[in-house]
Amino acid sequence: MSDHKDITKHYTNGEITITWKPNQCIHSKLCWTGLAEVFNPRERPWIKMDAATTASIMEQVDKCPSGALSYFRNKDKVENKAPQVDVDTIVEVAANGPLLVYGNITIKNKNGEEVKKNKVTALCRCGASGNKPYCDGTHVKIGFKDE
Repeated sequence: MSDHKDITKHYTNGEITITWKPNQCIHSKLCWTGLAEVFNPRERPWIKMDAATTASIMEQVDKCPSGALSYFRNKDKVENKAPQVDVDTIVEVAANGPLLVYGNITIKNKNGEEVKKNKVTALCRCGASGNKPYCDGTHVKIGFKDE
């Protein structure tokens, strides 16, 4: 696995920190179509943490279907508390897209390494992702359709 797959960027407003993993993004556009004053992919930095309230930013990040965007409260990080998601695991088939797995899961990669995921994980269903088993949005480029 190459190092570019592990890029992680952080943006903070002092209260929360958004974590963005660009190689996990499936380009659903939910972030910037719902809160364009904060999330604008045409500008750098593309996330402007002072453009909206913390509550509205958290609400928008929670809509990210791939989990590429997540956040933690800065006080939890200082107190060394890991964010915990305690929910049932639900698998949803996205129309003409990935399997969306909501909740806590453990994925074992082909090398036997285990990766813990929470919130939402998008798994490739079209077979063409360059980041298997995760969806990278390739289904849109190849015109993948449900049968």
